[in-house]
Amino acid sequence: MLLGDAPDFHVYALGSGDAGTRPLYFVFGAVAGVLAIAYNRALLATLAAAHRLTSAPVELRAGLIGAAVGVLGWFGPELIGGGDAITQRVLTGSVSLAAIPAAFLVRFALGPVSYAAGTPGGLFAPMLVLGAQFGFVSGGVCRALLPYLNIQPEGFAIVGMAAFFTGVVRAPITGIVLATEMTESVSMLLPMLCACSVAMLVPMLLKDPPIYESLRERALPVDKPGPG
Repeated sequence: MLLGDAPDFHVYALGSGDAGTRPLYFVFGAVAGVLAIAYNRALLATLAAAHRLTSAPVELRAGLIGAAVGVLGWFGPELIGGGDAITQRVLTGSVSLAAIPAAFLVRFALGPVSYAAGTPGGLFAPMLVLGAQFGFVSGGVCRALLPYLNIQPEGFAIVGMAAFFTGVVRAPITGIVLATEMTESVSMLLPMLCACSVAMLVPMLLKDPPIYESLRERALPVDKPGPG
């Protein structure tokens, strides 16, 4: 009633692609699952490193991280924050493919570092940005290698949002519904099902726990044995 029912991201009309593109989404989902494992472990390692700095007050640690992010924002303001502007440009294809890998690496490192500051924040928006960027680059590479197929990098970006979210959180239905609602596009449902199924299977086979389960275990108090 207050904000209307417009989607968060606007995308052009997309098709689900040729039948020959279906296997690509299974491979893409597997790579997204491996990437999700790397992100989970990077986040936990950063939290562990910040926890070991017990001599520095949490206010000082948060201030230093905030200052570093502020300097980065001065030179590249679109690299920080929720990243909705980056995601929107990726989903419409109005961004240079060559510029995305560097931005992806910055955002990949910035998310865990910012979360380790201990200040209010979350993981949801950063995951969508990384998934969209990874999907767009993957789609661009596939189109260059397989020019005879009707491959749309923007479609891969939508699928990447759901697949990377699934790999990190292990909630495929949630990831698919979120990506569909936020883009108001249902044409990529079948590719998302293909990619998300594998993006969930790979971390499970490699015994990597979902990120929220790992964070919950870190937050639980450790029972110390009593005397005797």
